[in-house]
Amino acid sequence: MTEKKKKMETVDFDIEPLKKSNTDKVVPIKLTEKSRFKFRCHKGISCFTACCSNINIVLPPYDLLRLRKRFGMTTEDFINQYCEIEILAKTLLPVITLKMQADEKKSCPFVTSEGCSVYEDRPSNCRYYPLGMATLRKKDVEGGKDEFYFMVKEDHCKGFEEDKDWTVAEWRKDQEADLYDDVNRGWMELLIKKKSFGEKEFPEIKNRMFFMVSTNTDYFREFVFGSTFLETYDIPQERIEKVRTDDAELLKLGYEWLRSAMFAEETMTIKDGVAEARKESSDAVLRKVYGNQDKEQE
Repeated sequence: MTEKKKKMETVDFDIEPLKKSNTDKVVPIKLTEKSRFKFRCHKGISCFTACCSNINIVLPPYDLLRLRKRFGMTTEDFINQYCEIEILAKTLLPVITLKMQADEKKSCPFVTSEGCSVYEDRPSNCRYYPLGMATLRKKDVEGGKDEFYFMVKEDHCKGFEEDKDWTVAEWRKDQEADLYDDVNRGWMELLIKKKSFGEKEFPEIKNRMFFMVSTNTDYFREFVFGSTFLETYDIPQERIEKVRTDDAELLKLGYEWLRSAMFAEETMTIKDGVAEARKESSDAVLRKVYGNQDKEQE
């Protein structure tokens, strides 16, 4: 296998959560924010909404949050009505995907003849289309990762024939993708980190932790404020108050906690004395258990 092919396989994996359809044709050229392209989608174009059927859309945490809050639904109710739970290939982690309708086209549940009925809260990869964003882990670049963009072209799409010119940065701003990227980035990095372990299954408790943080901000907030979480971790009071009411800040805290809990990374600071107290408690239990065993043997 050539070095070029190996590199392309890595790129293919890292964009997988962002691909919308099996018919997507990824142009194997890395784009920057200054790269230019022509594209425009509007109701008068012949292929209008053609890209909104027979698609596989993974919903990262912020995407799911925006959609369920739009409908005023709980996480459980929204998932039951509009989503499916799948195991993401090469990570073996549970993710949420949008459930297509049972019609002939397998249409998105939110598409109408007028276009997208949830346009203001549409998912990230709908905002990006016809672009995608990918991240590669690299030791020789600042921050240890290389983030770039790529173009997706489908045969039916006439948007590329329109005379509207953009840079990647202009498109991202116009589609309001920045906020989604900012909040979801930590989650994408968790997927990439897990992929680096190969197809190795994690203990079920870790999968449940990942799923809780990824999908249910109400439950995770209750966990943070209703357990010993804040007694254990040293978190500035200003951040605690933000997390209390700001779902985006809560998700970011969740990603940091997952990196610590799932991969033993030092992303969370344990308060002074907590580790020692835990060790003393554990030692006391061991002394009690093994002490009783010694007495029984006598």
